[in-house]
Amino acid sequence: MTILLEVCVDSAEGLAAAVEGGAGRIELCSALELGGLTPLPSLMRIAARAPIPVYAMIRPHAGPFIFGRTDEEAMLLDIDAVRAAGLAGVVIGANRPDGTLDTPLIHRLKAHASGLGSTLHRAFDLVPDADQALEQAIELGCERILTSGRALNAADGLETLKRLSAKAAGRISIMPGSGIRPANVGAILQATGAREVHGSCSSPVENADPRAVAFGFETKSSNRTDVAVVREMCRAITAAG
Repeated sequence: MTILLEVCVDSAEGLAAAVEGGAGRIELCSALELGGLTPLPSLMRIAARAPIPVYAMIRPHAGPFIFGRTDEEAMLLDIDAVRAAGLAGVVIGANRPDGTLDTPLIHRLKAHASGLGSTLHRAFDLVPDADQALEQAIELGCERILTSGRALNAADGLETLKRLSAKAAGRISIMPGSGIRPANVGAILQATGAREVHGSCSSPVENADPRAVAFGFETKSSNRTDVAVVREMCRAITAAG
């Protein structure tokens, strides 16, 4: 069985690099340095031309995944934009203040996205009880859970990822993500039995304009999707499969 590589990108340049490198699906965001926010409608329209499925992050602001009424209105409108652009799906999630999944809100978002695919994002990694949250995600009808196994990175969450995959028993896909690179993806796939994996496939770059850095328009360094890393990740995944 083929193992699918999902690459998260936040620009048209990153999108092109991920597709050229062999990604099987795109998670489309803005501001990956903040963990990913909702992409602009213009980027959604560009991404709709991609030859692979594109799922758009639905997250109106940085910080905890705790959303109020105005946030919900924004997210519903963003889902409308995803549908209008012709993308394949959405990446959604929300927590209550106690860390549990905000299942009523996720249900409303999921219902509004009827006809689109859906990934439950790493709000899952903040829950106090992963097994309970797994059953809730299944009941909500999400296709997959993007998770690091409630650790800071997937390599440290292997035991939880393995347990969740076994408990899911094909009812939902457990997609490891966070800190996954060509050097460790094989071990993570072999330990978890996952059939899809998520990565940024990025490399650090030094930004060239010191004035822009001084004015705060960009940071001194950043990470950008690297076609060579995407290709290397695909080779490592093929070897693991």
